[in-house]
Amino acid sequence: MTPPDRTRTPARRTRQPRGRRVPAPWVRTRLRAAPGAAWALALLVAVTASLAAALPRAVDRYEDTGLVHAVAQARPDRTTVQVYAPPASAEPGQEEGAAEQSMRPGPLAAQYRRILGQVRAPLVADPGQSTYGVRTTTPLAVPDPWLPRPAGLPARMIVAAQHDLAGHVGATTGRLPRAPATVGADVPEVEAAVSAETAKALRIRPGSVLHLPSPRPAGQLTVRVTGVVTPRTPTGSWWSAQPVLRTPSLTRQAGGSPSDVYWVGALLLAPEAGPALLGLPVPKERHWSIAPAPGALHSTEVAGLRSSVAYLESGPGLRKIREIADWDAGVVTELDQVLASYDDLRSGLRPLTAVAATGAGTVAAVVLAMAGGLAADRRRTELALLRARGASLRGLTGRLLAETAVVAVPAGAAGLAVALLTVPDGRLVPALVAAGAVTAGACAALPLRALAAHRAVRVHTGRQDITAVRPSRRRTVAELTLLVLAVGAVVVLRRQGGSGGALVAAAPVLVGVIAALVLVRLYPLPLRGLARPARRLRGVVGPLALARAGRSSASAVLPLLALLTALTTAAFGGSVLSGVDGARDRAALLAVGADARVEASGGVLPAGAADRVRHTGGVRDVTEVSLAYQAQPLEGSSPVTVAGVDPAPYAALAARTGSGAVDADALRRPRDTGAPLPALASPAVAAAYGERPFRVRLEDGSETTVRITAVQDSTPAVPGAEFLVVDRAGLSGEAARPTALLITGDGLTAGALRRATGPAPALGVQLRATERARYVDSPLQSGVEDVYAAAVVAGAGYAVLALLLSLLRAAPERAALLARLRTMGLTRRESRRLLVLESLPQSVLAAAGGTLTGWATIRLLSPGVDLATIALATSPASAGAGAALATDPWSLALPALAVVTVTVAVAAVQAWWAARRGAVRELRVGDAR
Repeated sequence: MTPPDRTRTPARRTRQPRGRRVPAPWVRTRLRAAPGAAWALALLVAVTASLAAALPRAVDRYEDTGLVHAVAQARPDRTTVQVYAPPASAEPGQEEGAAEQSMRPGPLAAQYRRILGQVRAPLVADPGQSTYGVRTTTPLAVPDPWLPRPAGLPARMIVAAQHDLAGHVGATTGRLPRAPATVGADVPEVEAAVSAETAKALRIRPGSVLHLPSPRPAGQLTVRVTGVVTPRTPTGSWWSAQPVLRTPSLTRQAGGSPSDVYWVGALLLAPEAGPALLGLPVPKERHWSIAPAPGALHSTEVAGLRSSVAYLESGPGLRKIREIADWDAGVVTELDQVLASYDDLRSGLRPLTAVAATGAGTVAAVVLAMAGGLAADRRRTELALLRARGASLRGLTGRLLAETAVVAVPAGAAGLAVALLTVPDGRLVPALVAAGAVTAGACAALPLRALAAHRAVRVHTGRQDITAVRPSRRRTVAELTLLVLAVGAVVVLRRQGGSGGALVAAAPVLVGVIAALVLVRLYPLPLRGLARPARRLRGVVGPLALARAGRSSASAVLPLLALLTALTTAAFGGSVLSGVDGARDRAALLAVGADARVEASGGVLPAGAADRVRHTGGVRDVTEVSLAYQAQPLEGSSPVTVAGVDPAPYAALAARTGSGAVDADALRRPRDTGAPLPALASPAVAAAYGERPFRVRLEDGSETTVRITAVQDSTPAVPGAEFLVVDRAGLSGEAARPTALLITGDGLTAGALRRATGPAPALGVQLRATERARYVDSPLQSGVEDVYAAAVVAGAGYAVLALLLSLLRAAPERAALLARLRTMGLTRRESRRLLVLESLPQSVLAAAGGTLTGWATIRLLSPGVDLATIALATSPASAGAGAALATDPWSLALPALAVVTVTVAVAAVQAWWAARRGAVRELRVGDAR
């Protein structure tokens, strides 16, 4: 037997084919090749997306704040929806106590809950301030003699039994009133509480007893005050829907003299004591007060709020409320008027915000397009080579879109997150849309630019000099279209003001766009004209700089467009803000007459008051005025205000304030005592009495003859529209006594002026600064100003960035040129001069064009822009102050100078950096720039 062969045959080793090498991913390779450019793009997108997303939320925030402020300023007695109904009457088949039963807390609470169910969104009731109860509608005279009687008239009281008195009291002296559950109309005595203000004014304290007259067989109703309460929220609807519950008032008796006044206060009964009101001889009513919740008020829902109020006040809701409460029930509120007033103010302010946002958004869009264009130009050779080697347009643009999206999308999301954290209030959807639009634009800029530049396969391109390239027909058609749009927007704005829609908001931007396109077409002409004379200059810097400026890229329209749009928006915005400040200063000056005004409305000022005030700190000058507000021309039916002044000081005051020029010599009293006094009159008085002499009876009974010799729209002494200004030396001794002081100075305080003046009847002190602060009546106004200022700053920042991008675009070529020229003997000083002179034509053109465009835009659009809404809102002085849009020289000059300064600074820095790197290094890099 042959043993088996145990030697192993070696296995045959098969040679594995070597795997193909996987190429590196395009996106990762590009990001690693240019990390600086990727981070710069991410920063640009993040900042732009953050600003774009924050804008609508900021607008929502200040509009919401303005709505809450408008409702709060209107007071709860206007904004509370009040449902009222008389006490229930017994119908056939019902028990006789139906009226008493309807006044008890149980039925009132059930009806209250059902009435709240009729409140439709977006109107939301505030459960903490909404209430219900019963009350008298007419004050009832209280015969108790110990109550104050300023004119001998008895005090009167409103009697109310309102739900949850204990929950709306902050502090109590004594205790809250109580009542048994079985109180009826014939109860002889009830307990009550009064507010602290009522107790102080009417000298009521715990334990006081009041007797209310009543026709009941049981006789008068005794009310024992058990406590004095301090309201927890005095301005809330619970206390202020009927203000007399909190604060008593002195009321003038109907048909009596001004001194016939009496006190009106309120007695607060326990809710269970409501039926006791049935025994009082005045009308009574049940009421359910619905206070709007401030936190549920949103400016975007104003139309819905007005609809909800109309539903309750005069719509189907009123019918349902009558089914619940009583068929004689009614609903009354002024909330719809408050909302309408707010909506009118907002409608007047929104166009100005749209102009600012459109301008800043246009500049930001141009910068994003320039960033994509810069990246496309830097990679022109690479992309042209890819196209020459067979890359399709779809594949190429897809790869460019992918590599841009990898950077832009996270950056846009980060910018959106920053905006949401910075501005937590406001709608989310507009912020998402704005940030998404910025991100999409940033992603599409590079692929679209590459698509336009590389549609045809070519390696070498012709000259793209601005002086060599002729505009195409498509460009001409596009420019003509923009021209028509700009003309239409200007015409609409001049005719309709700010109500022309989105086209009007874009009017300043369209004017800037047209100017940019025109300047780009005209730019080659001066360069060609200067090229020939420059050749005769000594040295090579001047001719070479002009030649380089003429050979700049034809795509310079984008940076020029950004600069002109930013300059136009800055000029328009600066003029708006300057006009707002000027209108407020003017209105405050018209209201006060000087930097400060001290006036004794009830008589004359103390002797020596002018001298004491003149020595007060900060006072530079004091002008005395004698005012008679009820002077009566014997030939007229309506009184006029007569101001007696010293002509010379008053003329100096009028000249300083610019409020109606006064000729001191023409106003002086004539030497002939029988001649009429010369008078400065308002247009209304001059039209009524002409230039003939006429007699005027003053408040002290004396008469004087005046003749109008000058007419002015306004004068410092009188803020009204009907006045006469005369030399007080021609008045009687009593009429010539000063009643007001017009003060010029700085750092004035009301307390110091009041102390210096001394005691005087009804002394009032007005400060111009305080009066000016009153004109910012709503957060809407301050919000629009802040948004406008932020838009101008953002537009300026993006314009500077556009200028930097345009200079960086040519930076490699300039560095290589300087390296070659320095090898030929060009000095560092000449290098700086060359770069500065090369960049100056475009920057000077942009500065001059922006200044001219801004001036023209303001002149064209000023008739359709009324700044009274943003400057003065509902101030009564707005009619006389005026708020027309006018050109602000600083807003035109400063941005233009900034453009030139930045251009020179960047060129100088670039020359310094190129010199520092050295010519050998630049030449070694090569010429492929």
